[in-house]
Amino acid sequence: MSQLVLLAEELTKSYPSGAAQLTVLDKVSFAVHQGNTVAIIGPSGSGKTTLLGLCAGLDVASSGTISLMGFKLNAMSEDDRAYIRNQYVGFVFQNFQLLATLTALENVMVPLELRGVKNVSAKAKELLSRVGLEGRMHHYPSQLSGGEQQRVAMARAFITDPKILFADEPTGNLDEENSHHITDLLFTLNKEQGTTLVLVTHNLELARKTERILRMKGGKLVEEEIVAAL
Repeated sequence: MSQLVLLAEELTKSYPSGAAQLTVLDKVSFAVHQGNTVAIIGPSGSGKTTLLGLCAGLDVASSGTISLMGFKLNAMSEDDRAYIRNQYVGFVFQNFQLLATLTALENVMVPLELRGVKNVSAKAKELLSRVGLEGRMHHYPSQLSGGEQQRVAMARAFITDPKILFADEPTGNLDEENSHHITDLLFTLNKEQGTTLVLVTHNLELARKTERILRMKGGKLVEEEIVAAL
């Protein structure tokens, strides 16, 4: 059996809502092993983005546990969770999350520079070429199309050779042509690097490119579908 990368056990997340508690996630459990590709789908308000945030250590569960690379995130401080994210995790967001004052090349270099790694420009340039942006490296985000910005975000996500990549609606802000291109790049890079992929999407066509689909409804995990043999 391959290495267990992510383990969610009885994950619950509630928020105060007036005098009551609003439960956004209700006892969700699942496991993801190294190299797996998993999609989390469900209607708006089903808890899927909240679940992704808990799995990535961006937020803390009200109860239950989340283990990432063997580390119990709920027992850690925010600084410790940030360290684990920096060491093991890559992110691709719907709204790209690029730094407006940095060029495409500088945006891609940031994660390794935060680790204190020197001479990272060569690797960043290689990844930008890999995603078809060799001629746009010195452009700022405002000078790039949405599809180009998402390709920069993809290169940035993979530059650290993450063990696991979390993608939140990676094609949500793109037209159909760019969506197909980004999807192809995401799965190609993921396979080449042997990364574990967990993505949230409304797009069933995208979800069916993964090996497993987890369906959320009303904060609960209501169905798991095996799309391809693991």
